[in-house]
Amino acid sequence: MASAALEDAAKTLRDAESKKDRVAALSQTIRAYESGLAAMRDGIRSATLRERVLHLEFEQRRDQLSRLLGILQTLERASTPMLLIHPTGPVGTARSGMIMSEVTPSLQRQAEELRNQLEELDALKELQTKAETDLRLGLAGVQESRVALAQAVSDRTDLPRRFADDPVRTQILADSATSLTVFASSIKALPAETKGADQKPFKELKGVLPLPVSGAVLRHFMETDAAGLERPGMLISARPLSLVSAPSDATVRYSGPFLDYGNVIILEPDTGYLLIFAGLDQVYVELGQIVNSGEAVGLLGGKQQGTQEFLIESSEGGGAIAQETLYIEFREKGEPIDPEAWFALSDS
Repeated sequence: MASAALEDAAKTLRDAESKKDRVAALSQTIRAYESGLAAMRDGIRSATLRERVLHLEFEQRRDQLSRLLGILQTLERASTPMLLIHPTGPVGTARSGMIMSEVTPSLQRQAEELRNQLEELDALKELQTKAETDLRLGLAGVQESRVALAQAVSDRTDLPRRFADDPVRTQILADSATSLTVFASSIKALPAETKGADQKPFKELKGVLPLPVSGAVLRHFMETDAAGLERPGMLISARPLSLVSAPSDATVRYSGPFLDYGNVIILEPDTGYLLIFAGLDQVYVELGQIVNSGEAVGLLGGKQQGTQEFLIESSEGGGAIAQETLYIEFREKGEPIDPEAWFALSDS
């Protein structure tokens, strides 16, 4: 399944060259690669765990298997007349025959189990060899997609804009703000715009918005962080270089560095609502730009994994590769609200 997902992503990358909206096509490609690599990671981990289980079973049954093989080899070498002779005479021979008739099926079952496990080990080895090849192509493909996306963003002209704000004034506000809260409060709401007939009011999207990045919740709304501070937002842990997308149609109110948050993007999905992303390494949007739901807005930091790093991290579990984080705040009429109430979070 993981290999098929990576092959589909590679096809999507080839097709993206001919798409009119290459940014959207390449964003879809990167998400496909991220999903395929996640599936590959899970598959490698499962195969590694199964291989370890089989090896442990072999170690635990080493003596039993050695005796089994010895008996089988003895029976194979012995001639039929010799097997019929017993030192105690005919009665002993009959008894030994009865014992052998009971033992033989058990030996056969154990031999069959051993053969099946050895075949499974061979299959796991084949799977891991193929996975390494697919993995190498997948990692190269996702990196190529990221480079192509950055170029496509740079090549865009006539971006759809909702208003012509003064970038100098906005930057002055950013430079003078002492906190993210102060900066967000200084951004005035835009006038309401007329929505299309097929667009739902933003408040009806509560609870169904997709997370902007594929990851897991690391810290919840108003939960104390490592510095002992309660942050009015949530923190998402994600893979290095993960793509960050707009969860809904919105207008970009700010895009750029801010204090020690790294790059910050502030989106206004509707009048009175602000969605804030902090901690990005690269940004793909500009002040005043209109973005569509699912459109790439930036990229997290970190470094590209090599094939061996990926294999080691997948086999040994989490922790081998440093995770990146995306901080998310949601504000309604200037007041922070719990972002988790708006996103469709999986039970995991």
